[in-house]
Amino acid sequence: MMEEEKKTDEEVKKEETNEELKTENEPKKESDKKEEQKLEQNEEKDEKLEEQNQKATNDEINELNDRYKRLFAEFENYKKRTQKESLTKRAEITAEVVTEVLPIVDNLEKAVEVKIENDSYQEGIKLILKQLYDVLKKFGMEEIETVGTTFDPALHDAVQHVEDQEKGSGEIVKEYRKGYRIGTKVVRHAMVVVAN
Repeated sequence: MMEEEKKTDEEVKKEETNEELKTENEPKKESDKKEEQKLEQNEEKDEKLEEQNQKATNDEINELNDRYKRLFAEFENYKKRTQKESLTKRAEITAEVVTEVLPIVDNLEKAVEVKIENDSYQEGIKLILKQLYDVLKKFGMEEIETVGTTFDPALHDAVQHVEDQEKGSGEIVKEYRKGYRIGTKVVRHAMVVVAN
């Protein structure tokens, strides 16, 4: 009898599993299928929306990054341009001031060349002239070389030509008025006499 009970228990278990398998294998109801389709469609829509949002976010980030780079480059160009304009303006103002001071320098140079009995007076003028040269040199003023160099129309104004076989062609033999420049900019051309 026990064997029969055991078999029955085993049989009962087999029957239960068979029933479970049958219910699993039975065709699902249509409502369940529709719900699953809706869920799948909603999941697909969610995925598409997420992809679109991600793409829109990436596009927006790229656009903002591009705008930032352009704005930064524009600002750097603005800084360079204003710095260059500032340097150019300073050079123009310096050249203008030096141009106005040069006649005073010329007159002091002439005063030093005049022979007078009072040497201390002449020494005072030399000191004033030296101070004036020092101030002008601080602003970058340089004297243009003349006598012994070759004539350069960018630096010199020829006021006279002389024939001299001992001098080379285009060589400057005399200076009438000194010329000055600041950097590469000529403030005043030197007035010179050119040989041959």
